[in-house]
Amino acid sequence: MGDTQQEIERLKNIVDTARQEIELAVMLHETWRPAAYDTGLHARIGTSYAAHAFQIIRLSLRRELLLALTRVWDTNQKAVRMSLIADRLRDRKVFEALVQLRARHTGLRPDTMRESLTLKRGQVLKLIDKYSVNGTAFEVLEKLKMLRHQHLAHRQLPNAPVAVAGSDTTGQYDEKGKPPVWATDDEIEMFYQDNLEIIRLLLSLVKGLAFDLSEATDVYKHHAKYFWASARGERTEGHPNYHPPPSDS
Repeated sequence: MGDTQQEIERLKNIVDTARQEIELAVMLHETWRPAAYDTGLHARIGTSYAAHAFQIIRLSLRRELLLALTRVWDTNQKAVRMSLIADRLRDRKVFEALVQLRARHTGLRPDTMRESLTLKRGQVLKLIDKYSVNGTAFEVLEKLKMLRHQHLAHRQLPNAPVAVAGSDTTGQYDEKGKPPVWATDDEIEMFYQDNLEIIRLLLSLVKGLAFDLSEATDVYKHHAKYFWASARGERTEGHPNYHPPPSDS
């Protein structure tokens, strides 16, 4: 096997590993979302003793999501690196070998395959560059890495009651007594969605797979709905022991 073919096989392995991380992120994010934004669920939990365990679960899901998302952007030489994927896609020799390989497997003309893959490569590189040095959202990734390094390793439990639609990236003061600037929930959501799109494009570009992660999102969202319905209890329509609220009459 030539060096170029080895690079393609390595690229495939990296993409597949990144897919596994992002699939985990989807599971975590869609299970966390109702815990953060479902007002009916918050009302059910209230300030009871169960609220403390609820917060632990909610924050743990958020913590693991952020860890999964940032893992695919590591700089460790042995880790999955978006920067390495970008370098390989920019390598003309590697990219041309990928074009020829995909053309042989599909029976398409190399020119047709090259045109299709060039478009997808451009889309992938644009999204990766967005979070790279001098990119428009580079600061978002830097804030998430800072959060991972300085905060996520701590074992702190919140004392505040459950907050509807509140951020789960809790603050922590620096050496000067000033709170650091963490990524906002909107920035994290943007980063999450962009990672889903990067992986969707990479699976099509590198492995020839049509895998829409939005479908996986719907599946885990559906599962989360029924899990949290049990926490909301018998007042939730669809619960096996559902009891409608008493009428005012």
